[in-house]
Amino acid sequence: MKKLAQLLLLVLFTASCGAPGGGLWGDVATPTPPGPAIPTPTRITYALVPTITPTLTATPQTVLPLSDTLTPDAPPMPTLPPVNSEGPMLFLRARSGDTLEIVARRAGTKVEQIISDVVLPEAHVLLDPGTVLLVPDQLPSERTSNGLMLPDSEFVLSPSAVGFDTIQYVANAGGYLSRHSEYLMSNGTTTGAQAVQRIAQDNSLHPRLLLAIIEFESRWVRGTPTTFAQDEYPLGNVDIHYKGLYRQMMWAAGELSIGYYGWRNGDLTEITFDDGSSIRLSPSLNAATAGLMYFFSKTRNRESWLQTVAAFPLLYAEMFGDPWPQANVIEPLFPPGLTQPELSLPFQPGQVWAYTGGPHSAWERKGAMAAIDFAPGAIETGCAKSDKWVVAPAPGVVARTGDGVVILDLDGDGHEETGWVLLFLHISNHDKVKAGTVLQKDDKIGHPSCEGGVSTGTHIHVARKYNGEWILAGGVLPFTLDGWVVGQGEQPYKGTLSRGDRIINAHTSGAFETRIIRDRPE
Repeated sequence: MKKLAQLLLLVLFTASCGAPGGGLWGDVATPTPPGPAIPTPTRITYALVPTITPTLTATPQTVLPLSDTLTPDAPPMPTLPPVNSEGPMLFLRARSGDTLEIVARRAGTKVEQIISDVVLPEAHVLLDPGTVLLVPDQLPSERTSNGLMLPDSEFVLSPSAVGFDTIQYVANAGGYLSRHSEYLMSNGTTTGAQAVQRIAQDNSLHPRLLLAIIEFESRWVRGTPTTFAQDEYPLGNVDIHYKGLYRQMMWAAGELSIGYYGWRNGDLTEITFDDGSSIRLSPSLNAATAGLMYFFSKTRNRESWLQTVAAFPLLYAEMFGDPWPQANVIEPLFPPGLTQPELSLPFQPGQVWAYTGGPHSAWERKGAMAAIDFAPGAIETGCAKSDKWVVAPAPGVVARTGDGVVILDLDGDGHEETGWVLLFLHISNHDKVKAGTVLQKDDKIGHPSCEGGVSTGTHIHVARKYNGEWILAGGVLPFTLDGWVVGQGEQPYKGTLSRGDRIINAHTSGAFETRIIRDRPE
């Protein structure tokens, strides 16, 4: 009888996300809210890559034309405790999202060797941005400059993107991009500007970042491509599998995210080139700079990469103005004391679901390991229709919907660029909640399905963002639902859910051991 009961409860959960198939779905994004007038871009004819080659020295110097700090007038260096260490030391300031563990990885040192003028938190706890840290300098003498290429808030879909009209900017620029269109299978013909906007929203990347990279690589935004490579491969990756603007942006979004979030979690510490040589990243960098350095290394040799690192910020400032004053107002993206709001499991109490996917990429095949998967019980395998409901884990307003997509904005301002936001993917378009709907906790969002991307079976894919940045599901702000805490796995889709002494190991097969039942209210 026990086995029979298990079978009746478990049924067939087999389901997981593939990558979202490159994001080739979703309604055209809703217009951004009113904002400042979009300037008419200046058209240029100068060479995009200058002839200068920054020199790397044992003591890195700032060679980029931008500030090494997001604070206009940095406070004086505080008096630090005596240092019981031989050899040189590094002065660092903690940036948004840093912990002592992450700083130690970047600096190639141990947590216990880091000192400060303030009492430091546990190694895995977020540091307050701006905290001064003194770290032994144990890195190779050859490493990147300390200079920053771009603020983090210009890399992700942050509050600085509110009011920026991608379609209007492209039209004003009058370049090849404003006349370009592509056929995207079931989505029909899409203009170049719409494609940029869609990739930016789906991957939570700033549209200005994508536009600047397109212009830097191929002059599509303010001019016209002059070579076959620029015409067919406008973001610089000459690979037949990524031919055309949309596929180029799909590839770029993945590589940019690997760099940004790899730096954010301390895994990315150096850049490796095709010839096998590598260079250590300065621990003073921000995530945006590390992400750009990583991205440009994918298509350049070392000499060209050095030139690009110096040239790209100049082009960005010419296209959009100096980004740092606005960043000083918006950043840090993670304020001191940031915590996840209280969230419940995204299905109704008393139902049996399965934890079919541990931390994996939020959107593309590569990128931020921010998403997890749940599958409802069913008597059929594969993409079976489900009458189960996905419900709101917290109050909010539906900021945007698309094919299989619902974006729930928890701060209620209707902007997915600000505050806490939840992404739901594979929501059936039948009975799906409408954009603009105000939801209370446990209000219905829609039914789980296979819609909106590649899927092996009916399920939902859920990820979190804060101020436009994906929050790593097993990172320093673990995904917590009704007290169940997500744990990182050794590879994508692996990982755990734990509460008290119970641990559930994720598995796409939906084995009985992966079942989870949401508690009924007392």
